[in-house]
Amino acid sequence: MHCYFCQRNIKEIDFRDTKTLEKFISAAGKIKARKKTNFCSLHQRRLAEAIKRARFLALLPYTKE
Repeated sequence: MHCYFCQRNIKEIDFRDTKTLEKFISAAGKIKARKKTNFCSLHQRRLAEAIKRARFLALLPYTKE
């Protein structure tokens, strides 16, 4: 199990980087589970926070159609 962000030595997850965030959202528009993404707990929490901020600012949709 290797975290995507730990491998690339990424310290901060930017909510404006929508291309990266979209990789970790399911087809239904939900945030993928930690077991599927293989993130460490720290980066999973930060990813969820970044996705929620991006949704609030209308950078990402809440649902996919």
